[in-house]
Amino acid sequence: MRRRDFWKSTLGLLGASALPRGARAEMADDCDLPAPIAKLTPMTAGIVKITDDERRARIEKARRLMTEHGIDALVLEPGSSLFYFTGVQWGLSERPFVAVLPAKGDLAYVAPGFEEARAREQTRFSNDVRVWQEDESPYRVVAQILRERGVGTGRVGVEERMRFFVVDGVRRELPQATFVEAVPVTAGCRMIKSPAEIALMQRANDVTLAAYKAAFATLHEGMTQFEFQRNVESAFARLGVPNGSAGAQFGQYSAYPHGSVTPQKLRAGDVVLVDGGCKVEGYSSDITRTGVFGTPSKRQREVWDLEHRAQDAAFRAARPGATCESVDAAARKVITDAGFGPDYKVPGLPHRTGHGIGLDGHEWTNFVRGNTTVIQPGMCFSDEPMIAIYGEFGIRLEDCLYITESGPRFFTAPATSIDRLFG
Repeated sequence: MRRRDFWKSTLGLLGASALPRGARAEMADDCDLPAPIAKLTPMTAGIVKITDDERRARIEKARRLMTEHGIDALVLEPGSSLFYFTGVQWGLSERPFVAVLPAKGDLAYVAPGFEEARAREQTRFSNDVRVWQEDESPYRVVAQILRERGVGTGRVGVEERMRFFVVDGVRRELPQATFVEAVPVTAGCRMIKSPAEIALMQRANDVTLAAYKAAFATLHEGMTQFEFQRNVESAFARLGVPNGSAGAQFGQYSAYPHGSVTPQKLRAGDVVLVDGGCKVEGYSSDITRTGVFGTPSKRQREVWDLEHRAQDAAFRAARPGATCESVDAAARKVITDAGFGPDYKVPGLPHRTGHGIGLDGHEWTNFVRGNTTVIQPGMCFSDEPMIAIYGEFGIRLEDCLYITESGPRFFTAPATSIDRLFG
């Protein structure tokens, strides 16, 4: 799960085009908005969706990886991987909707019978849509497809997020098959982003930084963290991406890595931390900015500068051919050398230095000790070491980066000082 109620369930994969234009405008138009928010205009012009040709290439890559890893078929539920391969968006419920992607043979879908028309409207790359009625077993239909594709006694790949009752239902109908982890295939495809994916993530990050900049201009004495969060969300809506969200913490509560529910009112000298993002055509941003309302103290400046050096050390370490754990080590060394920690102790850096990002806000793979995954061009990560000091404040600076042949590149320009969070 995300560290905040981050992706709205009804809009999570839809991005900037989630609502009709009139509905988006209605959400964004509010005469009571603060001036820095009200003057924002949409940043959604020129967005280019992922093409069907790119999705077909993804399916073929998945089939190659299935063959390499001895997996005969994938069974996918609605979510980011189904969307990645097929573009199909479908909500989760107690009535299973499933896609079967075999290493050999045609893709097939299984849908509730009363949803057949909607399923045929949305499904792509195959006309094979099987249905089950309310008094029938959807798992029997899935098993029949697998048998027809020659996988009745084969190896069926399922993702770690797939719901147990669906896996168990299919397994009971196909007892001679072996069910294995599909991550080598799904992550093997999704970890390496295409130029089209990078472009969508670039837009999501640009929008997020613009929303933050406007929201920071609304800070005032006595503001609650919830009022500030609403301003961030209103800024996202004005920018044309109403699925954006963020969590905010003031003062000592900025030291809580996942935030605090304690009501807070902003006072002069408080640290202000905001962490959030949005989705554009399903692709995520994730940015944290930490500053001070008023004049920073010497202590706040020193810790902020230390955090900035740690973020930079991680960035410089994130080069093709390096391991993911070496990036965490580079950032952690800066912080521990300054007397914090060691390891994950507070005061210090209590969590990993970064996570993979793409269609999911958190996805494979992570900048964390023990992860020997080799960094490759096309991978995308957050860079977010944190210094948490309980009872005082916390400083986290987070920008996302992508890996090129020549090294890492930030999607957004990092903050340059505690006084200049937006360049």
